[in-house]
Amino acid sequence: MKQVKRLQSMMFAASMAVSGLAAAAEVQDIPGGPAVRQLNLHPGVTKIAEQIYSLHTFMLIICLVIFVAVFGVMFYSILKHRKSLGHKSATFHESTAVEIAWTIVPFVIVIAMALPATRTVVAMKDTSNADITIKATGMQWKWGYDYLKGEGEGIAFLSNLSTPRSQIGAPGLAPTEARSNTYLLEVDNEMVVPMGRKIRIITTANDVIHAWGMPIFGVQQDAIPGFVRDAWFRAEKLGTYRGQCDKLCGKEHAYMPIVVKVVSDADYKVWVDGKKKEMASKADDPNKVYTVDELKQRGEKVYSANCVACHQATGKGVAGAFPALDGSVVVNGPTAGQVNILLNGKNAMPAWKAVLSDTDIAAVITYTRNSWSNKAAENIVQPAQVLAARK
Repeated sequence: MKQVKRLQSMMFAASMAVSGLAAAAEVQDIPGGPAVRQLNLHPGVTKIAEQIYSLHTFMLIICLVIFVAVFGVMFYSILKHRKSLGHKSATFHESTAVEIAWTIVPFVIVIAMALPATRTVVAMKDTSNADITIKATGMQWKWGYDYLKGEGEGIAFLSNLSTPRSQIGAPGLAPTEARSNTYLLEVDNEMVVPMGRKIRIITTANDVIHAWGMPIFGVQQDAIPGFVRDAWFRAEKLGTYRGQCDKLCGKEHAYMPIVVKVVSDADYKVWVDGKKKEMASKADDPNKVYTVDELKQRGEKVYSANCVACHQATGKGVAGAFPALDGSVVVNGPTAGQVNILLNGKNAMPAWKAVLSDTDIAAVITYTRNSWSNKAAENIVQPAQVLAARK
């Protein structure tokens, strides 16, 4: 019986290995992202990234030379001066020459490594004279982009993971759809920048520590709540490039990608014009009065894009982490309390007043008050109520 079980286990392991190899064979390089069997850093598309790549290679060569030299001398001494060949251990005290040598040689090596590294680090921090300044705000689990200066000033949008949940799967359940080549590295709104322009990135966060990481640009900058940090890049090649949040920012950390599309000046102007027209068309009158159905329909989209990760599609939340909205005292209570929490945050709940419009907040509150088992007495919130609560 034990032999049968052992044979079954071996057959299962073999089948898993074969399926794993088959899956690996289907994996392709991600455009602008990691490559299959990639062992080294990304080949950069900015001067800084190229310098980082060269420094990495240079430091690795120095370390390899030191390794070979030190262990070569050590093993040579062990083999050629061992007791079996008649050698006896020497008795000696300090040597001034050796003391000077092992002080000067490491000092020279450190200086040889520090000078080019310092030059690159200083260049990485020089964010002056930027052509375009963009603020990247990290939030669980998406990025918000605000174009602050330069062409495109005034543009603002959220960038969410666009990989469908059917490809990701649920806890304990396999995905029901084949995964795309850009699985978990695709977004609904890409950050668009023109090629050859100096782009300054200002990073901050509105909940926990995040990090804006784009290896192919040579950029990795922390985004810390209450603090402002900055970095810069100048992409010299057209294309779409992919990175991720580089901090363990919560349970959906892996679902917070960064996608930057580098385009020509002409295409960038077209994108800026289109984005501004899109924003203008979506601008809402906060004094407009909506029906419950209108707000519920819009609120469901807002909830799916911003709330479902924590509170779940069923409104049940995550035990011990995020409270349930289904049957919630807050959701079924006076509207003023729920409006205040969405605007200003509470505990693990971030403040949404700088992220969502008055209409979006009114819509998502109305949606939660009329969904699942909730039957709130005050079942609707108008944008004007949210606007009044902001003041």
